Amino acid sequence: MITSLLIANRGEIACRIIRTAREMGIRTIAVYSDADAKALHVREADEAVHIGPSPARESYLVGEKIIAAAKTTGAQAIHPGYGFLSENAEFAQAVTDAGLVWVGPKPSSITAMGLKDAAKKLMTDAGVPVTPGYMGENQDPAFLAEQAAKIGYPVLIKAVAGGGGKGMRKVDAAGDFIDALASCQREAAASFGNDHMLIEKYILTPRHIEVQVFGDTHGHVVHLFERDCSLQRRHQKVIEEAPAPGMDEATREALCAAAVRAAQAVDYVGAGTIEFIADASEGLRADRIWFMEMNTRLQVEHPVTEEITGVDLVEWQLRVASGEPIPLTQDQLAINGWAMEARLYAEDPAKGFLPSIGTLELFQFPEHLGRIDTGVYEGAEVSPFYDPMIAKVIAYGEDREEAREMLSEMLEDSAIWPVKSNSAFLIAALDHPDFVAGTVDTGLIGRDGEAMTAAPMPSDHALTDAAMALVPRSLQAGFRLNAPDVRIAPFLLDGKRVDVTLHGPGAEEPAPAMLVAESGAVWQLTPWRAAGGTGGGASDGAILSPMPGKVIAVEVAAGDKVIKGQKLLTLEAMKMEHSLTAPFDGVVAQLNAIAGAQVQVEALLAKIEAAE
Repeated sequence: MITSLLIANRGEIACRIIRTAREMGIRTIAVYSDADAKALHVREADEAVHIGPSPARESYLVGEKIIAAAKTTGAQAIHPGYGFLSENAEFAQAVTDAGLVWVGPKPSSITAMGLKDAAKKLMTDAGVPVTPGYMGENQDPAFLAEQAAKIGYPVLIKAVAGGGGKGMRKVDAAGDFIDALASCQREAAASFGNDHMLIEKYILTPRHIEVQVFGDTHGHVVHLFERDCSLQRRHQKVIEEAPAPGMDEATREALCAAAVRAAQAVDYVGAGTIEFIADASEGLRADRIWFMEMNTRLQVEHPVTEEITGVDLVEWQLRVASGEPIPLTQDQLAINGWAMEARLYAEDPAKGFLPSIGTLELFQFPEHLGRIDTGVYEGAEVSPFYDPMIAKVIAYGEDREEAREMLSEMLEDSAIWPVKSNSAFLIAALDHPDFVAGTVDTGLIGRDGEAMTAAPMPSDHALTDAAMALVPRSLQAGFRLNAPDVRIAPFLLDGKRVDVTLHGPGAEEPAPAMLVAESGAVWQLTPWRAAGGTGGGASDGAILSPMPGKVIAVEVAAGDKVIKGQKLLTLEAMKMEHSLTAPFDGVVAQLNAIAGAQVQVEALLAKIEAAE
C-alpha cells in the first residue's frame, strides 16, 4: 500500500484526497503557489511545498516542479486530482519514469482518449455508438464551415483536447460559424495549448448522461452506474445527480455495458467517466444515446456516485494504484437512494456570472445537513487565478424529491459575504418545474435562465427586522407621542436605495451596517443618513473591469455608435472569456482597452455617453 502521497492539485479536490488518505494512514504532501500560501489544502496536509508564482502555468502546470517536490519530500506516489495535469499523458509518464506511483490511468489510455476525434474512432471500432459529425485533420475555417453545413445546423464546435465547456460553442446559423470557431480556438489554445476542433451534430433535446467506470491492473473493469449532468450553463455542469431520472433498467444495462466496453478498449486502470449524449425527445432510449468522450480522471461530480453506492472512489484509486484488485465485483455494486450535487461558485449570476473575488468574511453552511466538499474557509481569499468554484454541496435522500429538497435547504441556509455566489441561482434551478419533474435537457438554462439569474431581494420581513436593529430612536423622527408607530424610511441595500417599513422605536446603539441573509443570498443594509444619503442611481456609462484579467479582443473604437447589449470587448479571467457590453444606446466617448493588455479590477476600460 502507498504510504506517502503528493497531491498535484489545489482547492476542494486536494482537501478531498487528503481526507481519505488520512483515514488510510497515508502521509500527505500538498503543493501550493503564491496565491495559495494560506489555502485550506496547505493547512490540512502533513507537509506542503511551494512551487511557484500564482499563475497556474508557472506553478500547478509545471510538471518538473511537482516531481521535484515529490522527490524532495520522499513522496511515494502522485495523485493529480482533476484539471491541471490530470489528463496529461506526458506528465503521467514522467511521474512513472521518476520511479513514482501515478494514481491514474496508463499514459497510453490518456493518449487514446485525450483527443476527442481519435477517441470517437476508437469507440466506433469497439462497438460504442458515437454522435454524427466531422473529426478530421483539416482545420481550415472555410472547410470546417462546409462540414458544418453538411451536418446541418445547429452544430456544436468542440476542442478535441477540451473539457469543462472551454473551447465549445453551439452555432445556430452559418453566419455565426466563423466568429464562434475563432473564439473556441482562442479559448482552447489558452486552456489546453491545442486549438484543433471537431464539429458535431447538436442534439435538439439533449441530456448529458455519464457512467462511472473503474479498472484495475488485474484486468477487471466495473461500472458504478450513471449520473445525469444535464443542467448546464455554457456547457459547464451546474447540478448533477445519480441515478438519472427516467432511466429504466434495460437502458441502464445497455448504457453501462457500452461504458465498460469503452474502458476495456483502452485497457483502462483507475477511475474514469464515459460521457454520453442522449436524444431525450422520446425519453431515454438505448438507441438514442451516443458516446461523446472519456474523462480519464476523477470527476468533479464523483460524490453523487459515492453517495448512492457507498464507495469511496479515492480509496479505490489509491488501492488500485498500489496494485490491489478492485474491492468489489459488479454483482456486489448496487444503487441505494438518490444524490444531488450543486457546484457553488464565487460569481454573480445577475452580472452575467462574472467571477467574484475577495475575502470570505462570511462562509457558513448548516452543519446538520448533507456533505460540503470545499477548499476554502471563513477568512480565506478567493483568488482571480483559478476556477471560481468554492464548494460542492451534496445531498442524499431515499428518493429524488427528498434529495432535491435537502439540497435546496442546504443552499437556503448558507451565507457567503462579501464575495458573491450563485447560491440563489442554484435554488431557482432546483425549483424550476422541469427540474422538479426530472425532464431537464442541457438547454434549460439557456431558455429560462433570465428568471433564475435575476438579482435576489430580501423579503419585506427580513428587511424590516434588520432595519429595526439599525435605526436608533434619534433617527426615527416619525415616532412621537400620539403619532403612528409605522413609517417608511430610506436605507441603502448593497449601495442601492430601498424604502423599508419601520414599526415602533429601534435600538439605542445601532451598528453602522448589518448583513441580511435569506434564501442563500446576503446583503449589506446601511441607514440612509449614516451613509450620507447617496447611492443608487442610473449607470454613468463607465465600463469597469470586473476583475483582474487580460483584454483579448476590442470590438469598438472611440467615437463609435453602440446599442444597448452590444459587445464592446472581451476579457479573459479565471480561465474563461467574459464579454463586456454597452449598458445603453450611445457613443464610445472614451476607450482605454487595448487588446493583449493586462488590467486590474475596476480599471476604466471604456465610457459610453448616452445618445441625444
